[in-house]
Amino acid sequence: MLAVENLEVVYNEVALVLRGISIEVSDGSIVALLGANGAGKTTTLRAITGLLDIHAGDVTKGDIHFDGVDITDELPSKRVRRGISQVMEGRRVFAEMTVDDNLKAGAYINTNSAKVKASYDRVMTMFPRLADRKTATAGYLSGGEQQMLAIGRALMQDPKLLILDEPSLGLAPLLVQEVRDVIVDINSQGVSVLLIEQNANMALSIAHHGYIMETGKMVMDGDPKKLLKDEDVKEFYLGVKASGEQKSFRDVKHYKRRKRWLS
Repeated sequence: MLAVENLEVVYNEVALVLRGISIEVSDGSIVALLGANGAGKTTTLRAITGLLDIHAGDVTKGDIHFDGVDITDELPSKRVRRGISQVMEGRRVFAEMTVDDNLKAGAYINTNSAKVKASYDRVMTMFPRLADRKTATAGYLSGGEQQMLAIGRALMQDPKLLILDEPSLGLAPLLVQEVRDVIVDINSQGVSVLLIEQNANMALSIAHHGYIMETGKMVMDGDPKKLLKDEDVKEFYLGVKASGEQKSFRDVKHYKRRKRWLS
């Protein structure tokens, strides 16, 4: 469904941020893209959704294909109409609008009223708490409720591919589990998912394929179960040394990168 091939991105005509990355998302699959802060995950998302221009970024090499069509230079609005929907990092709900109005905004491109109603009913069934609070102002929802609203808003356009940028960020463990289950549910309904995360345990536990980025390059990819067993992944993302000793996450964030990861 999605093929990113040998992509390079430069910001402000100076800073090379992505260095020839390639990603594939098969139809009906969940693909996890992992990496520390600054690895290039969000830049990858912006390239796929067409939002690089806003941030003074340009694709200088490579191609992006969606459903067999080259979308590298298409406007973001056209990509949305093709079936790409995203949930941005930090939720980004319309805080002064009601839950209902946020959802209606997500259906802006959908001119078929029957499909809009079907999407709305689907979201309300999936997120009963939103159904209970549909007239509430979005800014007064809890963090978990806002994340559900952001996901529900993205589903209102009935996408083929849903891109989630750090959906577990800032959420309590129980809510992270709930988000995980929601992603699995969405995928079971035929929606492909590209999951951009720092929470390796959550992402790899549900993904069909995983990629790991460092400093704008892909350093590892493969079966999620094998990635979870890899010593580097365990140490750098799960805080576990090869000996099995637990490290603090502060230590993990300041690890000394191994040369073979960057070779």
